[in-house]
Amino acid sequence: QVQLVESGGGLVQAGGSLRLSCAASGRTFRYNAMGWFRQAPGKEREFVAAINWSASRSEYADSVKGRFAISRDNGKNTIYLQMNSLKPEDTAVYYCTASGGGAPYTSASNYGYWGQGTQVTVDP
Repeated sequence: QVQLVESGGGLVQAGGSLRLSCAASGRTFRYNAMGWFRQAPGKEREFVAAINWSASRSEYADSVKGRFAISRDNGKNTIYLQMNSLKPEDTAVYYCTASGGGAPYTSASNYGYWGQGTQVTVDP
């Protein structure tokens, strides 16, 4: 059974940092793109960041460029999202996802595996 388990969410003051982790089990995603999406209350799920299988390419939403960094450790079957200079508008449930392909896709339709999500709350 494939599982993606996120961790590292929590409550932080505006301007602070958090590091999210996503550990995959049940199969290796060494050759697959992985990414992060988020969903705020009353809003649709939106793309945050994605990384290709070899970590040579990444994509970011305009709203997080320069503040967030995605990385991966294929040996640990884990990806990370370092979030700096957090803003109240970053408050959302953050979901880890894995694709069947290798490119850093920005559309949720390219991802077939999803975690349960971790809550990130940024106080003003």
